[in-house]
Amino acid sequence: MLFVATPALWPAWPFLLVVRRSRGSEELGVVFDARAAGLTGYSSAVVLGNLFALPPSFDEFLAQPREVYDDAEELAAAGWCVD
Repeated sequence: MLFVATPALWPAWPFLLVVRRSRGSEELGVVFDARAAGLTGYSSAVVLGNLFALPPSFDEFLAQPREVYDDAEELAAAGWCVD
């Protein structure tokens, strides 16, 4: 949770790669430091997909399917962990 809540620690800032593993499968996701873009409401949102398959434009990125959580603790409780 500390890592998710501290973008300064992210090696691929402004993105943090996360994964959720369950029942032999895995889902890939990306947490985005939206404060870097002057946005609010995305600090605990997981954009579903692979970092290397993200769309080229920022507007397209924001339109991607995502799961939104209230905080890093709720994100972790949903099974997401840093990849």
